[in-house]
Amino acid sequence: MLLIAAGVYCSLMATAKNVVVASPNGLVKADINVGEDLRFSVNVAGDIILDGCRIGLVVEGKTWGEKPQLKKVVRKAVSENIRREVPIKNAIVKNEANEVCLQMASGWAVIFRAYDNGVGYRFVSMKGERETQVDDEILDLPIDRDYQLTMSQCGSFRQNYEERYTHMVAGDYNKDSPMNYLPLYMQTADGYQVLFSETAVEDYPHMFLRGTDEGMKAVFPKVPIEVEQQWDRFLIPTKEADYIAKTDCPRSFPWRFFVISKDARDIVANEMEYVLATPSVIGDTSWIRPGQVSWDWIPNRQLWGVDFKSGCNEETYRYYIDFAAKYGIPYIILDEGWAVSTADPFHSNKDIDLPRLIAYGKERGVRLILWLTWLEVERNFDIFAKYEEWGIGGLKIDFMDRSDQWMVNYYERVCKEAAKHHLLVDFHGSFKPAGLERKYPNLISYEGVLGEEQGGRCKPENTNWIPFIRNAVGPMDFTPGGLLNVQPENNNTTGELAMTSGTRAYQMALYVIFTTGLQMLADSPSRYLENVPCTEFITSVPVLWDETRVLLAEPGKYVVMARRSGNRWFVGGINDNEPRDIEINPDFLSQGEKTLTVFVDGANADRRAIDYKKQEMPVSRSERIKFHMARNGGFAGVIE
Repeated sequence: MLLIAAGVYCSLMATAKNVVVASPNGLVKADINVGEDLRFSVNVAGDIILDGCRIGLVVEGKTWGEKPQLKKVVRKAVSENIRREVPIKNAIVKNEANEVCLQMASGWAVIFRAYDNGVGYRFVSMKGERETQVDDEILDLPIDRDYQLTMSQCGSFRQNYEERYTHMVAGDYNKDSPMNYLPLYMQTADGYQVLFSETAVEDYPHMFLRGTDEGMKAVFPKVPIEVEQQWDRFLIPTKEADYIAKTDCPRSFPWRFFVISKDARDIVANEMEYVLATPSVIGDTSWIRPGQVSWDWIPNRQLWGVDFKSGCNEETYRYYIDFAAKYGIPYIILDEGWAVSTADPFHSNKDIDLPRLIAYGKERGVRLILWLTWLEVERNFDIFAKYEEWGIGGLKIDFMDRSDQWMVNYYERVCKEAAKHHLLVDFHGSFKPAGLERKYPNLISYEGVLGEEQGGRCKPENTNWIPFIRNAVGPMDFTPGGLLNVQPENNNTTGELAMTSGTRAYQMALYVIFTTGLQMLADSPSRYLENVPCTEFITSVPVLWDETRVLLAEPGKYVVMARRSGNRWFVGGINDNEPRDIEINPDFLSQGEKTLTVFVDGANADRRAIDYKKQEMPVSRSERIKFHMARNGGFAGVIE
């Protein structure tokens, strides 16, 4: 007799070979085959997206997934509304899926969840209560040879995750190709968009992918057992173990997930990395104050129209604080050079009286975030208590450039200690988000992207993919805000003239399009003060949102979004190298006439990228709004 209660179904399934789990709307299905090995396929409305993917976990010489003996199948429905502590997309996130847990006779399980917009799976150790060695993890991912792939390829596991995207047909990707890191973007021949990534990666390395004759397979950095210091900021593994992790069991292993839709807007809007992550362990999060930050690095601390020599000195940072206070920016960053040396995180250089500067900022409602190498943080873990005592707002920690198990654990140790002392964390030289920012909401941003500090390397042809890939899996420190705008072919960035590719309106739109808990104003305060209308708009754009709507999206070409904060809607769009006329449906507005204040590309923005117009117009939910976007252009505005 079968027992059905509270949405959970259990039965002995020793002879079963196939188990299917379907999404709440019934369209997305994962078909798990338990035979000589463990494989799954995914179809949407009958269309096969992934077929015959082999998975397994190699634990102490034995492969979970090799001739598995299915003991029990447990089903449940997942339905909850999650209130995000740091709502960078939506204040409330829906988590609705159907789940199946396949429990095996040898004490492990694999869980699958089917969402209306995709599928996720993870392995679970159900017994042990001891340290366990994970030799490897298996994912053989067959890919149709006509799928279009967009990915970041790399030469090694030592990686700062700032590679540009490579685009190719799957048939051209093979065992001789450079490997790539997640997220991976795939487009099928019949129009499906697929985003593959991971989350809840804890005490475990990040996944990379390598080409095979049939598609791709998972590969992982192994545990380092000997390292060598390079310069003042790197520890390079020189000897590795023959396993990828040693970890305490029982435990759940990382989620691997695929977001799938024929509508690219769903990829941009997804929150699967967040909903599958471990919930917050902090408790009270009311002290976490995300916001904008004025940053000194790209313009090399240059100021003009002042009566002192600008540089890494107290006068310059007082000017930054005054600028931040004027526009309601809650933070400034003191990047590399503020300390007497990178090996001393406790003493500022001779030109800065740090206690006096902290007090100056406090009087004006501006807090300092200090840049440090990860290595000096590791060697001086007492800095968290000291910085809290000083009144520092947070840390920007840089140059990790690894994602092996040890380094993944380092990230968590930092976030945990920083939370004890009410400090924000921004990781640079970092891997992509993989769930830690939900577990520790004081982690409000990561880099791990080809952003604007890369100067002329950062072009809209690459940037326009970011909402579909990197920013689709979590907060991102892209460092926007440059107002010396040029078309990409004219970007000859130097330290003195820090240019950004794309039009002025494009640059302003990034504040609406990109999500992060710590949004940079990356140009000089002097330039912002020369461009007051643009600065007033940029600094009015929140970093936290009640609601996000993706209105239009074509991968790599254009994205248009509307985001609500309170009773104001901000709208923004970015475009590729082709001029484009678009219309948006403002049905997200409430009834009644509103006013749209918007910055659009000027008539000559295709040649003179700084050309823009500020306009005001009445709008209502019943009339479409039309915009022209120049090549590498855009628009940004607010409706209130």
